[in-house]
Amino acid sequence: MLTDQQGLFSADPRTHSSATLVDQTDAHNTALDAMVSEGSTLGRGGMVSKLRAARLAARSGTLSIIADGRDAVSVSKATQGLAVGTLFTTEQEPQPARKQWLASLLYPRGELVLDDGACRVITTSGRSLLPVGVRSVSGEFARGDLVRCVNSRGDEIARGLINYGCEDTQRLLGRSSADIESILGFGGDEELIHRDNLITVR
Repeated sequence: MLTDQQGLFSADPRTHSSATLVDQTDAHNTALDAMVSEGSTLGRGGMVSKLRAARLAARSGTLSIIADGRDAVSVSKATQGLAVGTLFTTEQEPQPARKQWLASLLYPRGELVLDDGACRVITTSGRSLLPVGVRSVSGEFARGDLVRCVNSRGDEIARGLINYGCEDTQRLLGRSSADIESILGFGGDEELIHRDNLITVR
């Protein structure tokens, strides 16, 4: 991925003389989010989308490089394995094609705010999302739509295909899966989002 900078810097080198080039980093390093946040100067001009692309590639085990497009030899150096720009690596195992597809979907229809316990089991244990772990819901969505899952600070931690529409989801907030039938009047899935339809993004 070519840009008008040497690669990803710790801060905007145009305004911070102490900014240093990040030579190599894990694509899922959470410290990178602060460097390229939407509100930062680095977040303007496409660096946010380049980081997202690097993380998407990492899900299939692919390495990525952000390099200076103004340098005529950047691409040739990269293809020769020479150090150029910022190299994004990954230690994660390649994810199944379905999970990669979920990660690539760009237009969530709603958002679920999860409690700390739900955030923890989703990100560390690969568990399904149950109603009991959801604190609030927003957006207009139907069964099978893509929704974002965020923590209490609004950081997206996962996204997935939800088993209930927005109105039913609202009624199930914080409740046990055993109560679903009595609340909705019909038996449904015990999960709001099954683990096979859920992908973590952090």
